[in-house]
Amino acid sequence: MPNYRMLLQYDGTRYAGWQKQGNTENTLQGKLEVLLSRLCEESVEVAGAGRTDAGVHAAGQVAHFHLKTCWNAEELRKSIQRYLPEDVAILCLEEAPERFHSRLNAKGKTYVYRIWNTDIPNVFEHRFMTQIIPPLDMDSMRLAASQLTGTQDYRAFCSLKRYKKSTVRTIHRLDIEQHGQEIRIVACGDGFLYHMVRILAGTLIEVGLGSKDPWDMRCILESRNREEAGYTAPPQGLILHSIRYETPIFRAKA
Repeated sequence: MPNYRMLLQYDGTRYAGWQKQGNTENTLQGKLEVLLSRLCEESVEVAGAGRTDAGVHAAGQVAHFHLKTCWNAEELRKSIQRYLPEDVAILCLEEAPERFHSRLNAKGKTYVYRIWNTDIPNVFEHRFMTQIIPPLDMDSMRLAASQLTGTQDYRAFCSLKRYKKSTVRTIHRLDIEQHGQEIRIVACGDGFLYHMVRILAGTLIEVGLGSKDPWDMRCILESRNREEAGYTAPPQGLILHSIRYETPIFRAKA
């Protein structure tokens, strides 16, 4: 069976997340499966590299699917895009090795959390940012972030009350960048727990506001207690930026 992989981006504002659910048809995975099944006249299952939550966006999501018949990849991409809404774009689609799996073969992910740090609304990008009005202390946020990198148990930064698998993850980078009035939290790691990036962002925001001590991050990690970390930052500020594989998988990217 031919295996196809695609690079896509979407504005997650009006969707209930990536992963299909039994109580709603309004998910990215669900809509793509319905569209592909009708277009290819066969049952198609789509697997994504990252399961973004409701309201979360993606600039570089990767997904794959198998078909019983062979299609020209570029013609298939154009056919899919023709029926997609304007808030979803297929940047690239190509035939992949039979054993390629978008999630299992992924070596790491990069997320960006965007904060608009002023009392003046950002009229054109407000759907992709979280507005925080009081000035944030960048130095304190960077100090806190430096303690949250490496290979550690991030149980305190996971929303699930019960987690059967290991909660140890490796964060390679947790950078705090400033671009004028915008502050970006860039998290790059081998994988992330449920709501982990948004909890990291919420914790760093609380540090920036002075309600948490930047030196307390180690104690929060060691507590393994969700209540010790900060709040879960709103979804609209979070973007799945890219998925990393052992070697580049797309010949051309938009």
